[in-house]
Amino acid sequence: MTTRLLTVRGVKTFYGRVMALKGVDLEVNEGEIVTLIGANGAGKSTLMMTVCGNPRAREGTIEFAGHDITRLPTHEIARLKLAQAPEGRRIFSRMTVLENLQMGSITAEPSEFARDLDRVLALFPRLSQRIGQRGGTLSGGEQQMLAIARALMAQPRLLLLDEPSLGLAPLVVRQIFDAIKTLNAESGLTVFLVEQNAYHALKLAHRGYVMVNGRITLSGTGRELLEHSEIKSAYLEGGRH
Repeated sequence: MTTRLLTVRGVKTFYGRVMALKGVDLEVNEGEIVTLIGANGAGKSTLMMTVCGNPRAREGTIEFAGHDITRLPTHEIARLKLAQAPEGRRIFSRMTVLENLQMGSITAEPSEFARDLDRVLALFPRLSQRIGQRGGTLSGGEQQMLAIARALMAQPRLLLLDEPSLGLAPLVVRQIFDAIKTLNAESGLTVFLVEQNAYHALKLAHRGYVMVNGRITLSGTGRELLEHSEIKSAYLEGGRH
């Protein structure tokens, strides 16, 4: 039986008087990779931040794991085992890799820290070579790996990834998407992925949604959307890296 993990219904989010999300509906089931694609400024990151409680949805409801989280503060949402690797990475640049990972584990079970640390370092071996280095001295790709690893240290039921491939070399992008695939296949981790690289994202995802100007305009399986003529012309022409 399918378990609904995240449900977004009729969500409207504003920046001042500007409506950024115009009644968004989507859902993520347990064990799925679901991707949200769209052009720059479509509202993808706003939706992800709204799910995490900042900014708040002015209308509509957001449910996670049976809890209505629409009005909850961000730290309480995190305690429910929802973790985010935000756009722009936002690691703690003056802290070491290890300290960043310790920060990620604040809501997790302390006795499982060593096991969780081994798991993320096996997923991203580069980080084990950089464990004592300050976050700000890492390359862009290493910082992205650290942002994802830090989120994983919270032992999330749902991992939100916002533009993980942004500004990275194709080889690093492939490593990161391979890691997401491995996490989902081996531990059943549910992933909600916001991504501009539509080809990679739809190839990876079980299902996808397309956002245009704050509205969901299309949805389907990853394969269906890859084959869709509108998607091909808008997002995929020349976009295969």
